[in-house]
Amino acid sequence: MNEDPHDLVAPYALDALDDEERERFERHLAGCEDCTEQLALLQDSASALAYAAEGPAPAPSLRAKIIDEARSEPGGAVIPFRRRNWALGAVAGAAAAAACLAIGLGIWANSLSSSLDRERSANAAYQQAAQVLASKASAKPLVGADGSLLVARDGRAALVVCGVADAPASKTYEAWVIRGKTPQPAGLFRGGSGCKPVILTQTVPTNATVAVTLEDDGGASSPTLPILFRADAT
Repeated sequence: MNEDPHDLVAPYALDALDDEERERFERHLAGCEDCTEQLALLQDSASALAYAAEGPAPAPSLRAKIIDEARSEPGGAVIPFRRRNWALGAVAGAAAAAACLAIGLGIWANSLSSSLDRERSANAAYQQAAQVLASKASAKPLVGADGSLLVARDGRAALVVCGVADAPASKTYEAWVIRGKTPQPAGLFRGGSGCKPVILTQTVPTNATVAVTLEDDGGASSPTLPILFRADAT
């Protein structure tokens, strides 16, 4: 028990002290700033080892031979060290919290980026539609999809459609202007990511409905049910 307490920092960090040595060092540690700083550094290094790749386990015969050789040495003994998990547990907990925070920030940043991209795409689509209509237009929300129906005072109209999947091969989306029971084909489009303006080829009266169906390439003479989405001009 003649060791200088300062020499026990490393064995303490590695949990290699017996109970008496540990208690004596902890009494010393309470009043020694140098040992406290050294211990913090050593524990950081020891904790980092917990994340290193684990080496292969020795063969049982080799392990038994090593232990037998150690016991045969004069005064030799194999002492089972108590595991000291509080430092590693704290580090692991901090690492887990940091990982959760990083994941959360990543999701938030991705969501924010997606929202900004969507807003830019929508603004561009509305501006393109407004330029074509060249007149103040009223906006009616789509039912069944994101976007709007824009109708100018003279009846010219456009759809702004957001996030509608690409039409399948050999298919196309077709817009219809329905007044009473008579649907009139009003334009074809493919869909796709982002927001896109679809300028209608038919004027839209105030009491009409604009509907969209999925048709064969080239369009149809009458709509094929079901109606995918629609907007009322009234």
